[in-house]
Amino acid sequence: MIKDDLRRAKVYYSLSENLKKGFEWIKNNDLKNMPDGRYEIDENNFANIQSYITKDDAPYEAHRDYIDIQYMIEGEEFSGRTDLSNCSVIEEYNKEKDIEFLKCNTKEEFYKIQEREFFVFFPHDAHKPAIKSDKNKNVRKVIVKIHI
Repeated sequence: MIKDDLRRAKVYYSLSENLKKGFEWIKNNDLKNMPDGRYEIDENNFANIQSYITKDDAPYEAHRDYIDIQYMIEGEEFSGRTDLSNCSVIEEYNKEKDIEFLKCNTKEEFYKIQEREFFVFFPHDAHKPAIKSDKNKNVRKVIVKIHI
C-alpha cells in the first residue's frame, strides 16, 4: 500500500507505465465536475468516479488483475488494510469483476484519506474502503483500475 498526496505522484511513475497513466489521468481531468461513472483510460486501464456515504463497516476486498489508485476528490474516509495472508475468503473471487471479499483474521489497521490524497492498493493488500471517520459523510472518490 502507498498513501500520499497527488502532488508527489511522480515519485511512483517508475513503478509501472500503467500506474503513471493512471496518475496522469487523475491530474488531467476536472474530477469535481465529471459525472459519476466509468471512464476508459486506454485498452488496459479505466476509472470509476463514485459518490457515496461512508459506512460503519464493510468486508475487506482484494483484486488479482488490477492495482487500485483510490483518490479522494471530496470528503474523507478511513480504509482498513492488511496483508492478504491475514484473511479468509467470505465470497469467492469473481473474475469478471476482479474482486473477492474477505474477513480479516488479525488486528485491523486503518488509514485516513482526505481530499488530494490517494492510496495505491496492490493485489497483496486486502483493503476495506469507505469507512466513516467521526460520522457518516458524503464523499466523492475516483478509483483508477491499473492492469497488472
